[in-house]
Amino acid sequence: MSHAILDLVQQMMSSPWLYLALFALALLDGFFPVVPAETSVITAAVFAASGQTNLALVIVVAALGAFAGDHVSYLIGKKSGGRLRDRKAFVWAANALAERGGMVLVVARYIPGGRTATTLTMGAVRHPLRSFTFFDAIAASSWAVYSGLIGFFGGMAFENDPIKGLLLGLGIALSITGVVEAVRWSRKRRAIQASPERLSVDTSV
Repeated sequence: MSHAILDLVQQMMSSPWLYLALFALALLDGFFPVVPAETSVITAAVFAASGQTNLALVIVVAALGAFAGDHVSYLIGKKSGGRLRDRKAFVWAANALAERGGMVLVVARYIPGGRTATTLTMGAVRHPLRSFTFFDAIAASSWAVYSGLIGFFGGMAFENDPIKGLLLGLGIALSITGVVEAVRWSRKRRAIQASPERLSVDTSV
């Protein structure tokens, strides 16, 4: 079974349509986050360790796709901002944008669901397109390099067993995401506990 899966993946990695598929997945992931863009980039990078794919090209194509997809999401937010304002993710992104400015776009790319909420929000609040483009270039490029290198080093660690390399790469990515979420949750909890409303209640007891 594992050999059949490996053969199928290897055929996909050797396909001349691979890079176009990576671009399309990264683009769609910008406004349709259930698309497995990061998994696809990591997988292609795993096989770059054995020379079956080109790591630099994987990273460039993924970055361009993510950059284009984020701009589509920005335009969607700009067109339908009024319908998004009451959603929880929109409120979170709007507050984060007010606090950190365009840099929140870079941070949000590593938060599950946060990227799309942020790009939609920045469009809905009419954040300057020039600023959005600047920070999104940083976000998309850093994400592509991060995903590509995780896959590549996973592939190098298990050069003779790409499936194990892929599992290692995905495990590292999930672990980093988990740490980011844990830190974000901890900071949010401390902020709530230190809020003026909480303090006023404590002092009045």
